[in-house]
Amino acid sequence: MTELRELPGVMEVCDNLKTTAGCEFVGLAIQNETGPDVRWHYATGNLNDKYKRITVRFGKGIAGKIISSGSTMMITDFPHQINGKITDYPIMLAEKLVSSYAVPLFFHDVPKGVLLVGKREPYVFSEEVQQKVNDSALILEQLLKEHI
Repeated sequence: MTELRELPGVMEVCDNLKTTAGCEFVGLAIQNETGPDVRWHYATGNLNDKYKRITVRFGKGIAGKIISSGSTMMITDFPHQINGKITDYPIMLAEKLVSSYAVPLFFHDVPKGVLLVGKREPYVFSEEVQQKVNDSALILEQLLKEHI
C-alpha cells in the first residue's frame, strides 16, 4: 500500500479536522491488505511515533472494534468506563489521550479503516464535532478508495 501521507489531500483533511474540531490528535488506521490486523498509518498532533508500531487484531483496540462493528465509538474519560483492560487501547495509552471519538471508513461497503480524533483531557464530543469527523471520513473514503 502506498504510504497514506503521500496521497494528495489525506494530510490536509486530517490537519484541517484537528483545527476545526478543536482536537489535539487525529489518527487514521487502515486494515492490512492481507490478514485481519489493523495499523495506524497517519497521525497529526502526535506526541511520538509509537502509533506507527501499533498493530491491533480485528476486534481489538479502538480501531479493531470499530472495523469489526462498523459503528462509531466515543470515550469521554479514559481509562474510566471502558470495556476490557486499558492495554486493549494502545492508541489512547501511546498518545496519552483521555477522550476520543472514532468512526469507521468504508471501502466497497465494508469497514476497513478508522478516523479518530482525541483530546488529552475528559471531553464529550458535541454533535457538531461528530458531524465534522463524519464529513472528514467521507472525504477520506473518496481519497483512499483507489488505494484500498
